[in-house]
Amino acid sequence: MPFSSAKFGVGQLIHHKRFDYRGVIIDVDPQFNGSDTWYERAARSRPPKDRPWYHVLVDGSDMQTYVAERNLEPDESDEPIRHPDVEVYFSDLADGSYISRSKCN
Repeated sequence: MPFSSAKFGVGQLIHHKRFDYRGVIIDVDPQFNGSDTWYERAARSRPPKDRPWYHVLVDGSDMQTYVAERNLEPDESDEPIRHPDVEVYFSDLADGSYISRSKCN
């Protein structure tokens, strides 16, 4: 599955629909890339494995999550994400999106 089919991109602010938290995307997997054990334990709503999954820094914490696309929606607040690793991945927040420190291949 090509990355172009992903709804969200690196640096985009998102809101988790089920768990009501904000975050920023730091990486995109075109399909689920975790273990079956993790999926059975953590993905209780059984989101599709053949759709994009996202690595997300969670606002107001030091947590990073792995989230199925169907659980995300754009965050329109344009407020910065408070996470200790934001500066590791991004250089700035402009027009509601973070600017990546590294270029993608």
